[in-house]
Amino acid sequence: MGYEVRLKPSAKKVLDALPKPDQTRFIEALEQLAGNPRHHGVVKLESESNLYRVRIGNYRAVYTIEDDRLVVLVVKIGHRREVYR
Repeated sequence: MGYEVRLKPSAKKVLDALPKPDQTRFIEALEQLAGNPRHHGVVKLESESNLYRVRIGNYRAVYTIEDDRLVVLVVKIGHRREVYR
């Protein structure tokens, strides 16, 4: 049983604005998160208690994991220079 991946509206808006090849890579990465949200390459952010990030090219996806409901909520998508601001 996998996780359901949800995107906040602001993250969905950024994803839709990305170039098509980057969108495809993001969708593939989000599908991997549905299978295992803590796979190799995922980093837990130290500044926040329940935030994780995954690197997808020059972009990052910041998300939370709700194990009790089997939900991965992507809260922010952005370029690596700007995503943590």
